[in-house]
Amino acid sequence: MATNNTLAASEPILPQGAGYGVVVGIGLFFSAFMLTLTAIQARYTGFSPKSAEEFNSASRSVKPGLIASGIVSAWTWAATLLQSSAVAYRDGISGPWWYGAGATVQVLLFAQLAAKLKLNAPHAHTWLEIVAARWGTVAHLIFMFFGLATNILVSSMLILGGSATVTSLTGMNTVAACFLIPLGVAVYVVVGGMRATLLCDYTHTTVLFAIIFVFVFTVYTTSEKIGSFSAMHALLSKAAADQPVAGNAQGSYLTMRSKNGLIFGVINVIGNFATVFQDQAYWQRAIASYPATCVKAYLLGGLAWFAIPFMFSTTLGLAAVALRGDPDMRILTPEDVSAGLPASAAAAALMGQSGAAALLVVLFLAVTSATSAELIAVSSLLTYDVYKKYFNPNASEAQILKVSHAMVAVFAIVMGLLGTIFFYIGISLGWLYEFMGVALGSAVVPIAMCVTWSKANKWGSIAGAVLGFCAGVVAWLVTTSGLNGGVLTVDTTGGDLEMLAGNLVSIGIGGIVTVTTSLIWPENFDFEATRAINRPSAVRPPSIDTEDEKGEKRDHTAEASVEPAPVSVSPADESELDPVALRKSFRFAAWSSVVLTLVMLIIIPLPLFFAQTVYGVRGLTAWVVIGMIWAFCSALAVVVYPLYESRAALRVIARGIVKDVFMRGNGKHGGAGRVAA
Repeated sequence: MATNNTLAASEPILPQGAGYGVVVGIGLFFSAFMLTLTAIQARYTGFSPKSAEEFNSASRSVKPGLIASGIVSAWTWAATLLQSSAVAYRDGISGPWWYGAGATVQVLLFAQLAAKLKLNAPHAHTWLEIVAARWGTVAHLIFMFFGLATNILVSSMLILGGSATVTSLTGMNTVAACFLIPLGVAVYVVVGGMRATLLCDYTHTTVLFAIIFVFVFTVYTTSEKIGSFSAMHALLSKAAADQPVAGNAQGSYLTMRSKNGLIFGVINVIGNFATVFQDQAYWQRAIASYPATCVKAYLLGGLAWFAIPFMFSTTLGLAAVALRGDPDMRILTPEDVSAGLPASAAAAALMGQSGAAALLVVLFLAVTSATSAELIAVSSLLTYDVYKKYFNPNASEAQILKVSHAMVAVFAIVMGLLGTIFFYIGISLGWLYEFMGVALGSAVVPIAMCVTWSKANKWGSIAGAVLGFCAGVVAWLVTTSGLNGGVLTVDTTGGDLEMLAGNLVSIGIGGIVTVTTSLIWPENFDFEATRAINRPSAVRPPSIDTEDEKGEKRDHTAEASVEPAPVSVSPADESELDPVALRKSFRFAAWSSVVLTLVMLIIIPLPLFFAQTVYGVRGLTAWVVIGMIWAFCSALAVVVYPLYESRAALRVIARGIVKDVFMRGNGKHGGAGRVAA
């Protein structure tokens, strides 16, 4: 009888049509939604995605609440929900903390780079433009490799995690999911551009928090299978007695004393530095934000995001452990855990088809919102750092917009191919997640120094990135060989200690070489060349935006971006880019992000780790309740606050719609004094 129950529980709980319905149906819904948003935006706010600047950077005018919501959405990958639950399933309550904290501090620290970006390169479209202006073509090409590699790995994780869960829940063909997910997203990204994508991200974030709260209150208050903190504690204690957790205090799931949890935390911190500092998606949100509120947006977004993986995995990851042996609970193999399936198994066991459907929707929204960020990020890199820099330096705005659209479509197809390739060669979400820092960690310090430190040495930074990459890969493979008798396979290379060695050596060598060479042979860079990137000229030639130039005449704006000539900017722009205010903003970002980082990585977790405490019912209750309060505050910050700060724009749009309905077409925005959402 148990065997039959196990087989039944292992089969997809939803019909295959549900998978196609969600992937295709919700994709089409958001495409239609984006078309509507774009039409409203163009008619009532004065912003149109037909402008290349608006399409790629939202005219650099987005308010902090919406930027914070976009950061939360872009940073909520499939791994945020799936891998966090997998580490909770494996390591207990330490997993959610190390996943959440280990991927929050990078966004907090990125606030410093965002402030320096507004100070040192306020008109740049990509971070690679800054590298090119400061260090030249060789550095530009080398760091482009790291930038595009980051986007490729992130995109692969998104598609792998999303397709694996869709297949697990519905039986949908994995290859079909790999292609349909990014292609559906590409439709609305091409239509809407950066601002409308942020608005769509806002709706994703809203639904995400709503479904997380449903799971939290179901598990801890209403579920017949768990339903209370004491029941969860009893079930986790029984699970540890039956199968103790290696490396945890007393083998318990209810302790922060977890050797594997700590190792994962270090890997998580290093790997996510690479995927934030080198991912154009985060730079793009800094570029799109108001200069004065850029730092606020990143600090708010980082703190709000922490609650998502922490509460999601504390709920479904622990529930998957608590429900072991339940007839409705799928038996999870190590391969299932590496693929991130504990969350889907727990949702299905707790709530049946409704739980599986809710998880499918929330996962799809997470994957598509992060995918949209990657699509427009890669489009910007390929447009400005490949097409415009190396093929058509005098490209008109119409040409840039056309190439941006094309690159979105091209990379959507590439994402589908990457997901399919990794699926067939047996690379899982968990393996890729831990491998990020090995491949990408070496460029973290050089890129940060390029934007923030005048003394950073060009060749030392290049050498740091290249040598760190080589050393990280060597350390990873040598450690794997030494610990596994010379056997190198996907399974052996994915071990915690093997990945830890590669991660530490990669970021360590990259940072040491960069900083040491810069101290011995310091440059004295004044950042004037980076401030001149795309700087608006006093008089724009009328021919600059025409399509019939085809690059035959010289583009004066391109000249202005190279020569730091005197420029004329509006008083509003001048006040927003006030160096004194921006330096003050950077100082605030520096001390606040560093303090928060110390709190999240050292002051809170390490004393709990060394205390070796196994928590009772009251301890577990306090742990979960604090997480609930944090999640509620996060929802206020990125769901309610953006509506409040955009109240003036919403009034303008409402008045315009009323005029159109009752005054026969008089609601169109006049074009002067554009209103940002």
